[in-house]
Amino acid sequence: MNIKILLAEDDSDFGMILKQYLELEGFEIFWFQNPEDIVCALKSDFNFNIGILDIMMPNIDGFSLAKMILKEKPDFPILFLTAKNQKIDRLTGLKIGADDYISKPCDPEELTLRIKNILKRSVISESITQYKIGTYILDTEKLLLIHPNEKIRLTIRENELLLYLLKFNHKTIKRDDILNNLWETNDYFTGRSLDVFISRLRKYFQHDYEIKIQSLRGIGFEINFPEN
Repeated sequence: MNIKILLAEDDSDFGMILKQYLELEGFEIFWFQNPEDIVCALKSDFNFNIGILDIMMPNIDGFSLAKMILKEKPDFPILFLTAKNQKIDRLTGLKIGADDYISKPCDPEELTLRIKNILKRSVISESITQYKIGTYILDTEKLLLIHPNEKIRLTIRENELLLYLLKFNHKTIKRDDILNNLWETNDYFTGRSLDVFISRLRKYFQHDYEIKIQSLRGIGFEINFPEN
C-alpha cells in the first residue's frame, strides 16, 4: 500500500529535508506550509494515512489543527513535531489524541521509525473484532467502545492499550512491561503518556463499577474486568 503522509511544517528548509528523506523511504508526502490549506483539504479530499503536524505554525497552530482533523476523522493517526521540548506541549498533544511526538530538530531516521510503528499499530489484524467487557462491547474494527448509554470513539492507541489490558484480566501488569511492549520505549514522557491513556479508559468505563483499573504505586496496574 502506498502510504500518504500529511506533513504540516511552515519552516521551508526543515520541511524540505523531511519531505525528501521520507520520500526516499517510500512514502508519498503531501507537504503543507499553510495549515489553512489542510483545513480546505479536510473538507474535500482527505485521504492521508497519517499526519505529522508542527505545533508552532502561523494562524492555526498544530493543536488546533489536530482537533479539527480528529473531529472529522477520530481514528486518524497524528504525530506532533515540537521545537520547545516542554512537558506541557507533550501532555497537551496526548490529551488531544496524538499517537506520538518528537522534538525538533529530529533525526529523520528516528522519525521514520516512529511513523512505521504507528502505522503498524493502526493495522487491525485480530481475527476477533468484538469483545464483551462487562456491560460494554469493544469493537476493534470500528474502534468503538459501546455501552447502552453511549458510544465512545477510540483512538488507535486507546484500542491497542485496552486490548493489551484484556489479556491480563485479574492480574497485575508492570508499567515497564506496557511501555516496552506498546510504546517500545520507556522514559518520563512515555510514562506520562501511559497515565493519560489509563485515565481516559477509567472515564470511559464509568457506567460499570465492576470494571476497575487500579494504579499500584511503583509497580503498575491491577486490571479487573467482569467475566462473561
